[in-house]
Amino acid sequence: MPVQSFSSTDEAFRGEVRAFLDAELTPELRRIGRETTGVFTDWPLAKPWHQILYRKGWIAPFWPQEYGGTGWSIVQQYIFSSEATAAHAPRPAAMGLRMVAPILMRFGREDQKKRYIPKILSGDDLWCQGYSEPGSGSDLASLQTRAISDGDDYIVNGSKIWTTHAQWATRMFCLVRTDPAAKPQAGITFLLLDMDTPGITIKPIITLAGDHEVNQVFFDDVRVPKSNRVGEENQGWTVAKHLLEFERGGSASAGKHVEINQVRALADAIAGTGAAALGDAWYERLAQSEIALSALEGIERKVLSAVSRGDAPGPASSLLKLMGSELSQKISELGLEALGYLGLPDQHRATAGGNSPIGPEEARTTTARYLNQRAVTIFGGTSEVQRNLIAKLVIGL
Repeated sequence: MPVQSFSSTDEAFRGEVRAFLDAELTPELRRIGRETTGVFTDWPLAKPWHQILYRKGWIAPFWPQEYGGTGWSIVQQYIFSSEATAAHAPRPAAMGLRMVAPILMRFGREDQKKRYIPKILSGDDLWCQGYSEPGSGSDLASLQTRAISDGDDYIVNGSKIWTTHAQWATRMFCLVRTDPAAKPQAGITFLLLDMDTPGITIKPIITLAGDHEVNQVFFDDVRVPKSNRVGEENQGWTVAKHLLEFERGGSASAGKHVEINQVRALADAIAGTGAAALGDAWYERLAQSEIALSALEGIERKVLSAVSRGDAPGPASSLLKLMGSELSQKISELGLEALGYLGLPDQHRATAGGNSPIGPEEARTTTARYLNQRAVTIFGGTSEVQRNLIAKLVIGL
């Protein structure tokens, strides 16, 4: 497949996707997608779109067909992700679809697959991820949440933090330490928890953006059946590493096109209010961001071409993460600068009860998006880690 073009079959598929999105994405769903400031749309708002995709058979493009996936090629997955993003489709949380489901397909027992996978597909279960802990930073292997064997159960004590959508989740996949005497990567076990189990407490973390996206979860003598273990005891690190194979899906550049278009619309709206015109330097930086986006898209297409041939993306995946996250931050900074003093009001409160935003409609999410984007160079692998990987694997330092 040429790096910069798609086959006629793939372009025909793009037309099918666009027709579906035009028919099924209501104005309300598009508004919800457009106003999502975090990585995922709040579950109560995203669930209707999840169910539409489920009924169509398109909710799990990257799953094998035997489990309810689409059987699409890597290129088709890319096209669908790009078109859905450009159309402002809501973004359902991916912890079940992209993370725990592939784990169960690879490591789960048959009874676990039958119990959990259909409800992930339908949206009847929402999963959250119990990995990060207070004080552990990005060193996941230093986790301290303990699980002590007690007959047919484990008794879990500890805490997880930055747990996305735990307030809505029905289940959690969680890493716990079952052998504290082992080396850091050893002695870890992979467990599945029901979130209504006695002893689990969820406390919200409200971000600077005003979002309730993440939480801290506490475990106080939480009893988890050993039948909820995935893989062998003390082999959870091996199971968890398998998730890395499922982090390269989607389309980074499509989201950046949407972000740049939103900033341009904001600049036009601000100019229409009679406010002071943005200077040449601002537009110069916007043009530089568009050039950087073209470079990102070129690398993304090359990775896509390699993966479609069965090759691993290699260190290019680190380059995509680094460039994509830092570009998002630069675009959000341009938006905030364009907004000026209109970025000061708390739009979450100002628009409560259906009130209009302060300033143009495009101002509704600009500040929240800017604040939320401060985290993108941290989660999923910090920029510092990505630069180290690139230096080692590409430059050979």
